[in-house]
Amino acid sequence: MEKLQTVVDLTTKHQHALGYGLVTLLTAGGERVFSAVVFECPCSATWNLPYGLVFLLVPALVLFLLGYVIRGRTWRLLTGCCEPGARTGCSRGPRGLLVCAQLIGAAALAPLTWVAVALLGGAFYECGASGSGVMARFLCQGRDFDCMDQLPLVPCKKAPKPAVQNLQMELRAQSQIIGWILIAAVIIFFLIITSITRCRSPVSYMQLKFWKIYMEQEQKIFKSEATEHATELAKENVKCFFKNADPKECFTPSRKDWKQISSLYTFNVKNQYYSLLHKYVNRKGRSHSSKSSEGDIVDPVLQFVDTPGIDTTSGL
Repeated sequence: MEKLQTVVDLTTKHQHALGYGLVTLLTAGGERVFSAVVFECPCSATWNLPYGLVFLLVPALVLFLLGYVIRGRTWRLLTGCCEPGARTGCSRGPRGLLVCAQLIGAAALAPLTWVAVALLGGAFYECGASGSGVMARFLCQGRDFDCMDQLPLVPCKKAPKPAVQNLQMELRAQSQIIGWILIAAVIIFFLIITSITRCRSPVSYMQLKFWKIYMEQEQKIFKSEATEHATELAKENVKCFFKNADPKECFTPSRKDWKQISSLYTFNVKNQYYSLLHKYVNRKGRSHSSKSSEGDIVDPVLQFVDTPGIDTTSGL
């Protein structure tokens, strides 16, 4: 039991890293199965390029959109944003652009994985490039005049001349080189961005660790209390319905109260609240508002405050 508890604790502690790793593995595995079972290059000068591009880019686009959908921060930003008279609640200007950039970066992991694995495999690139007139002129330069006509047949290994069929190895090498360059560029980019955001962090490393522990506990307690309160309210309403009685008073936060704790978190050096709930509770007696005030900023290193725990919409 102790070993099992240790595994559970490690899983909980590193759930974000494990989640990203699982997404990467599933995407890579899906691409391999997709290219082996579904993909079949038409070997046509007309269809090779669009067919290859569709298999390379459309699944990446779908994964990118899904990355937006499953993120709780997206819906925290959008829910109620278009309500009449609530336009001021939407993030605009540099703050809104920063939040969108963070969402794009988080949603880009799976599509970039798909494209990189597909390029390393080479099948999609071979099919698409063999149907491109630009690539045909480049590859067939100095070769037989009918090389450009035979090039679309290369992915199917049907090119009559061995010299033309050997271009398949060159296409695969190009695809793999581009794939490794993409992987290196993405890793370097994210490393630079992570280093810059950590370097500019308004709080220290140990305070960040404490902050994350606080968010985990707040969400756990909030869910427990919300479940208990909702159960009590539901029982009272059902009981009164069947007994035709008046319900006893049971306080429930107002619509305005819920809005106060549902917007995006902003950090202020003067008032270091650990969440919107923390800010709302402490400001309630003074202004009864947890909206952004002067000096509030959206800091990339604190984006976990809006998406504690597993970053999906399953808890909505």
